Amino acid sequence: MKRKTPADKTSAEHDERGRFAYEALDRTIHERARLGIMASLAANADGLLFPELRKLCDLTDGNLNRHLLVLQEAGLVEVLKQGEGRASQSTCKLTRRGRAEFAAYVEALERVLQDAAAARKALDAGGSTTRAASNKPGWSAG
Repeated sequence: MKRKTPADKTSAEHDERGRFAYEALDRTIHERARLGIMASLAANADGLLFPELRKLCDLTDGNLNRHLLVLQEAGLVEVLKQGEGRASQSTCKLTRRGRAEFAAYVEALERVLQDAAAARKALDAGGSTTRAASNKPGWSAG
């Protein structure tokens, strides 16, 4: 029996490869607290003061600091400190790269939602999906 090579695949098979991989769902952003930080900063282009961001994301000082450090190391967020001692203030902002990567992340989430909605619609209409038709385990909203 001849083994299939990538050249033997039909265009439909090729298009399906990795269809549900959602590569843009970056693990750095995907963690719940960091997703909240990124969303908060995306909604506030001028940035947020550390206490405002902490309150919006419902995090402790230590948790926020740790997640900001991860995002800073990834080049997604910058923290600008002004002043010294107890009078200092830290403003947190998305970097240009952070804004672009967050936009790509949101686009990937939108694809996830579209795929889930399409599967649900097909099931509600009495149709089937490939997994449902073959009785293999898979995602189901119902």
